[in-house]
Amino acid sequence: MSRYDPPKKKNRMGMNERIVVLAATLVIALTSACASVPKRQPLPETLAHKASVPGGEMARQWGDMEPVWADKWFAMSQEDTRELLGGIMGRRHYYLAVSGGGANGAYGAGLLCGWTDAGTRPEFTLVTGISTGALIAPFAFLGPDYDHVLRTFYTSTSTVDVVKKRSILNILTSDAAASSKPLQGLIAQVFTQEVMEAVAAEHRKGRRLLIGTTNMDANRPVSWNIGFIANSGDPRSLELIRQVLLASASIPGAFPPVLIEVEADGRMYDEMHVDGGATAQVFVYPAGIDWEQVLGKLEVPEMPDLYVIRNSIMDPRYEEVKNKIFDIIGRSVSSMIRTQGIGNIFEIYLMAKRDGLDYHLAYIPGSFKEEPREEFDPVYMKNLFDLAYESAKNGFSWQKAPPGYDVEAELDLGD
Repeated sequence: MSRYDPPKKKNRMGMNERIVVLAATLVIALTSACASVPKRQPLPETLAHKASVPGGEMARQWGDMEPVWADKWFAMSQEDTRELLGGIMGRRHYYLAVSGGGANGAYGAGLLCGWTDAGTRPEFTLVTGISTGALIAPFAFLGPDYDHVLRTFYTSTSTVDVVKKRSILNILTSDAAASSKPLQGLIAQVFTQEVMEAVAAEHRKGRRLLIGTTNMDANRPVSWNIGFIANSGDPRSLELIRQVLLASASIPGAFPPVLIEVEADGRMYDEMHVDGGATAQVFVYPAGIDWEQVLGKLEVPEMPDLYVIRNSIMDPRYEEVKNKIFDIIGRSVSSMIRTQGIGNIFEIYLMAKRDGLDYHLAYIPGSFKEEPREEFDPVYMKNLFDLAYESAKNGFSWQKAPPGYDVEAELDLGD
């Protein structure tokens, strides 16, 4: 991996804050120059329900509604269900949801590796990921044999390995502040044909790997069934999965959006997909699905365990803000991302309580005070990785509720 020369001053403005700063610059500039961006053939709204990708109808679903397969699956006989999902029937379930957070993904990676060495990490029935969590999720899904991929990526990667920054003139006529070609190359390097085949094999056992993106045209979340795509046999599957992983990690304004080719009524169009964090920081499954019915049909004998990793510090941090427009905008964006993440955590907690899941939450402790010297600072990431690794290896204490939520009061109300 490339190394870097540390700047003389710490830059406290993170990648997400820079996005809005750059967006504001674009608005103020009001440039009329022709944009040097890929030409689009956007999918018309009237054809949105007909659009297909490699893998077919089951390859992806809207993330904010009940899956289209639900009615058919609930009506399926138990014999057919066992033939399709026998590997996860009649046994305890473990679910893992990994959030966004950029370089803070080192926390989730370290937690998983330490959990492996503690000897208590389960095999997850369902794994979901968004943004940096999308890069972690496939290897968390495949298990401890792939811990070395997480360790390498989140302890030795630097900014130049992930993005190629553009000049201000290029930014004003482009679709993002930086090129994501370096990240695209990293994804291709780690998500290989062999990895895809391994994901497909686990999918055939009934296990599921879901990655979240945001469809910018529809302004809605999309949940991609990566195992289904991997197992489809379509020769375009590997490229599509890599595109989905890149899209999920493509922060709007910072990285270019990913144009995913779709077919509708015999014609080819494209959909614009970006970071799943534009619609949610973390997800498990749509709130509208009857998960108790799912568990009953799968004959799950015990309460499933749900583990949520939030790659962020949840506690507010006091910081003196300069009375300057970009500083105020950056601080506001940081606040919105933090509170959105807290809202997602509470939503998942309430779903878990409703559906009979045992909820477990991990997030970066407020005691971690280090600041990165660049967007992807390998020293910062290694220290964060090591913190999470050691805490997990020594028996991590998962939170049983979101921060600030009084579980005792809830129990009193139940009585």
